Amino acid sequence: MQSKTKFGLPPEIKYCNKCNVINQRPTSTNEYMHDKFTKQIPIDFDEDNICYACKSVDKKWSGEIDWKEREKELIDLCDKYRNFKGPYNCIVGGSGGKDSSFQSHILKYKYGMRPLTVTWAPHIYTDIGWKNHRRWIDIGGFDNFLFTPNGKVHRHLTRRALINILHPFQPFILGQKSFVPQMAHLFKVPLIFYGETPSDYGTKLGNLKQFSNNINDSHPGFTLDPISSVKIEDVKLGGDPISYHLDQGFTLNDLKPYLPLDINKINESKIETKFLGYYLKWVPQENFYYAVDNTGFQVNEKRIDGTYQKYASIDDKTDGFFYYTSYIKFGYGRAMSDSTMEVRNGHITKEEGLGLIKQFDGEFPITYEKDFLDYVSMTRDEFDKLCDQFRPEHIWTKKSNRWELKKTPWEYFEKNIK
Repeated sequence: MQSKTKFGLPPEIKYCNKCNVINQRPTSTNEYMHDKFTKQIPIDFDEDNICYACKSVDKKWSGEIDWKEREKELIDLCDKYRNFKGPYNCIVGGSGGKDSSFQSHILKYKYGMRPLTVTWAPHIYTDIGWKNHRRWIDIGGFDNFLFTPNGKVHRHLTRRALINILHPFQPFILGQKSFVPQMAHLFKVPLIFYGETPSDYGTKLGNLKQFSNNINDSHPGFTLDPISSVKIEDVKLGGDPISYHLDQGFTLNDLKPYLPLDINKINESKIETKFLGYYLKWVPQENFYYAVDNTGFQVNEKRIDGTYQKYASIDDKTDGFFYYTSYIKFGYGRAMSDSTMEVRNGHITKEEGLGLIKQFDGEFPITYEKDFLDYVSMTRDEFDKLCDQFRPEHIWTKKSNRWELKKTPWEYFEKNIK
């Protein structure tokens, strides 16, 4: 008898023959429609068991992409807005991490742009996250707007997202996506730069250069118009329709920061969006070195729970629980996320990546356990029981009162690759 699946995931578990990623790994979804019934769009595997992310990243290194021509396209794009009236001719969202530091600095100092940097605050800043944010501004040399959402609303939405869809990071994702276009419109900035192309992580887009303006012609997680076809009271935040939050005493104004800018305002303002990673070879580890040299970026003092590295996603105390809950729902944890990208970019071998997954993936994020559980008003026992409700039967089995993956990547390759 076949085990029950959840979230629309493939019933047969596979791992990519090149990078080790699991085929249960979801690509982005329309978070404004996300509830417990949502069917995810998993990463695509070809007939040779190679994931779409590997094929996408391979193009960076194979010679298929003419990077000089792509850079010329970037220079032409910058020239188009170089003489734009106003203090800023582009906008970059970020935290002062390695990627936003690289992005904003190279645009300003190599390509002569005038970026406004904007930040949607983390749930709970880490000490190193706050220091890197200040270094980004003070050493990198940028104007920055830091927006901290209403704490009562944010905690409410985070708890609801955890209970409904085991996705405590969703309110941050919603805010981060909506905030940048809102600020571009407010300050009349015509051009938004985002970071890497989503295809680097396995998301298929209709246009690799930019977000789509139409939800029907691209991936549902990367459109600037995710809600215009839905009544506002039916739009979901934290897995609940907005009508639920209104019944809890919140107002539509309380929830506005999480909602996307009206697509008509985007079109009227002629705001363009571009992925910088389309024009420049985007390599996360190289971005790290660049940020250290140019904005004073510093790493965490010790490796991060659930993985082996100490330089990526280190600004929010809830980050580890985003990756841990992903591991529960999809068998895709933080060490797998980090190592598969480094395998694709040739920094480590597939075998080394497999060893790191075996050693660290699924490790409980104990460092900030108390901060997180206090934030969502749960005990550890309540959190563990909630997680167990979201474990898909085809991914997990319980042996001697201990949860185990039914098919680990090392067991899979032992059996399937001779």
